[in-house]
Amino acid sequence: MRIEYPIILINFKAYREASGKRGLELAKVAEKVSKETGVTIAVAPQLTDLHFVAANVEIPVFSQHVDDVEPGSHTGHVTLEAVKDTGAVGTMLNHSEKRVRADQVDVIVKKARSLGLVTVVCTNTPEVTAAMAALGPDMVAIEPPELIGTGIPVSKAKPEVVTSSVDLVRRVNPSVRVLCGAGITTGEDVAAALRLGTVGVLLASGVVKAKDWEKAIRDLIEPITKSR
Repeated sequence: MRIEYPIILINFKAYREASGKRGLELAKVAEKVSKETGVTIAVAPQLTDLHFVAANVEIPVFSQHVDDVEPGSHTGHVTLEAVKDTGAVGTMLNHSEKRVRADQVDVIVKKARSLGLVTVVCTNTPEVTAAMAALGPDMVAIEPPELIGTGIPVSKAKPEVVTSSVDLVRRVNPSVRVLCGAGITTGEDVAAALRLGTVGVLLASGVVKAKDWEKAIRDLIEPITKSR
């Protein structure tokens, strides 16, 4: 599946509101809005729901995490091969809630590319963003951890973090796309992120915990649909 930009990537985390059947319901809402508007909306369900969701929607589905292990005797680990078998298009990696060493990121990114899987590597500072971009993932997502879940968007609170990240990535590896995360909840936040040079956003609670999922998603993509 080809990824078109801009992109809205919704991370379900381990929220009860998006677990099991509810996770599929949220993915179906995202799919509906995506098909009606033409805006790329991707989802990252819980690992236990990955195949369940990927088999039942026609939007990009990402794993929230993967380990740098080969198939074999690795109890409790998740392999890239298993992620691909679910029908997911790729994986997130190195979220602030699931950190991974740089050498592991390097191994996973290279192997994912060989398997035709997309990688989104999360980062916390412009310097780390540049270092991860040098490893060649498809996307990096800059998310200062202190703003995650606060409702205070990094694009407003710390715009220099986003612009510095974008500038450094362009210098290090211009083929890598930059996303912006942490505190994203509204269409205004998305518009600000795009103005700062990103190609989209990564968010979680702003959608998952919303009372009306469809309304929350439509609000997020409004700046994108208006610009077309």
